[in-house]
Amino acid sequence: MKTLKYITLFLLAITYISCSSDDDSSTSIPADETLGLQKIQELTNDNHVVELYSKKGTLIQGYNAVTIRIKDKKSSAYITDAKIDWTPIMHMTSMQHSCPKSAVTKTADKKTLYSGDIIFQMAQNDKEFWELKINYTINNVVYTVADTIAVTASPKRTVISFKDNSGNKYLLAYIAPENPKVAVNDASVGLYKMEDMMTFTAVNNFKIKIDPRMPSMGNHGSPNNTDLVQSQAGGFYKGKLSLTMTGYWKINMQLLNASDEVLKGEPVTTENPSSSLYFEIEF
Repeated sequence: MKTLKYITLFLLAITYISCSSDDDSSTSIPADETLGLQKIQELTNDNHVVELYSKKGTLIQGYNAVTIRIKDKKSSAYITDAKIDWTPIMHMTSMQHSCPKSAVTKTADKKTLYSGDIIFQMAQNDKEFWELKINYTINNVVYTVADTIAVTASPKRTVISFKDNSGNKYLLAYIAPENPKVAVNDASVGLYKMEDMMTFTAVNNFKIKIDPRMPSMGNHGSPNNTDLVQSQAGGFYKGKLSLTMTGYWKINMQLLNASDEVLKGEPVTTENPSSSLYFEIEF
């Protein structure tokens, strides 16, 4: 009888713990949810520690995929149900501006992780710096955390700010291939219009023509490239980038609007070895 009693109590305890965790907005999830990620830094307020992660543990000029995790200070439990919004702000000597950013969404198949991307068009310097402000809601309570973040300069040209002939301001960012190979690579680029100093919107229905060249090898090109186009509104521009050997490549581009009018960039010719619109990669 005692054995049966202990088994019954044990099963009741398991049922209670299971039901309690289903109703909780946070949990002590093991740290292995961040496996493959490195911590960038922590932002703190009186209630929470907001952790920032990326694959390399740094933020760089250009495209950044960022992962967020929120820890309750009192319980040390990680939040599993939060709504998050963020605003990066560049504090310059004479003004402030933001940059393109995505929405922050729950990371697929993860309980405590949230993810999004930010495209920093410039790096910090001795007098100018980036700040990241994060607003988040847990159980209908709104919290805010903000702090300076380190954004280092990219060694290659991976983000471009420019104007078209009508004075419209755009930002073009290299996204993929993250690790280029001697092959026909899947390529992705982000294109945004600067509406004002704080607002950047994704540009739809344009086309980005590409012409990769190796300046140190007679400026030769490569076959089987595919121009970059959108598959859905608000998404990145995707195509194929052919790289025939390792080394330094200049990805020359031309930006065309929905009417196939060239807004920026020039074709590569014998007399014109480079477009004014280009990215750089080296591998």
